[in-house]
Amino acid sequence: MSRNIFFVSFLLSALTLCAQTVAPQGTVIKPTDPNIQYIGRIEDSNSERPVFTFPGVQIRTGFTGTSLQMMAKPYSGYFMAQIDEGEAFKVSFFNTSDSIVTLATALPQGIHQAKVMYVGEGYERLPEFRGFIVDQGQALAPAPALPDRRIEFIGNSITCGYGVEATDANAPYLEATANHYHTYAAITARRLDAQHLVVARSGIGVYRNYNGLRTGDAVNMNTEYPHTLLYNKEYLWDFSRYTPQVVCINLGTNDTSTTGADPKLLLKGYQDLYRQVRSHYPDAKIVFLCGCMMRGETDLPTAQKAMDTVVAKAHQQGDSEVYRFDFTPQTGDLGYGASWHPSIRQHQKMADELTPYLRELMQW
Repeated sequence: MSRNIFFVSFLLSALTLCAQTVAPQGTVIKPTDPNIQYIGRIEDSNSERPVFTFPGVQIRTGFTGTSLQMMAKPYSGYFMAQIDEGEAFKVSFFNTSDSIVTLATALPQGIHQAKVMYVGEGYERLPEFRGFIVDQGQALAPAPALPDRRIEFIGNSITCGYGVEATDANAPYLEATANHYHTYAAITARRLDAQHLVVARSGIGVYRNYNGLRTGDAVNMNTEYPHTLLYNKEYLWDFSRYTPQVVCINLGTNDTSTTGADPKLLLKGYQDLYRQVRSHYPDAKIVFLCGCMMRGETDLPTAQKAMDTVVAKAHQQGDSEVYRFDFTPQTGDLGYGASWHPSIRQHQKMADELTPYLRELMQW
């Protein structure tokens, strides 16, 4: 599990858009506009150039007029966009100068809604959102109120959407085929009408990363969880900015990879992460998920036993709001993404399993 201008009419389609660099024409809206909503870990000490690294970061707004353009730092990567109730489509920022992408044009006059989600892993690119452009004389409008339901997903490449758009299991990791929007996490959140925040990185584990030393890696999810930006210790995340009612932890696949996990160290890694999460969210339900890529007579039981032990000890210590959930292991009947990762159809199956579980657990 190593890491790895499209014209929008009133009826939107899902083709990939390429960034264009042109002089802004219209009214430029800065990221500080109060009508812009943000979801996710965003470093905004420079409020006119908010930066982020984790997938699933969302930017939402309303706007008036007939068109909408988005501005981002060059080479920021891929986003999924949706206008009104149209189909979501992919856009990219890969130019050598400030990039502007057209999200909508030739819309009927009126008030429209836009949702944009960052769908890659941005710790190397450090993507920045730099605002919107609307028709001359037009402005942003309030977006619909955010859902009251809030989920946090902590995970690895499965949660990131590694290779989800690929159709060959032997295909290598490519940014172009990674897409968090199509993951079980994003699908489940949409089905439950919930916000979701993501802390995930391909190849990461609770104590040992993919193909790492069996004794563990100095940098893992436990060391990175406190930070706003992955691999950046300068900015600690303010946990009061987003308080989930449920936290889903989908880790362990990398810990048990290659040479396998040390059971004691794996258990400690899970316990340490549980304590971190609980210290920040004393009232949230915490669900340990067993990912669909774990299988066999060693990896799967080792991870399951460690998670079961964490849950049992939490219950013994009076914390009854810790739970376990196992995804059905993938068999290939739904195809594979790149590097034997879950396909889009496999992610949909995972969402088919997790959605009713969370609906019942949360009474949503």
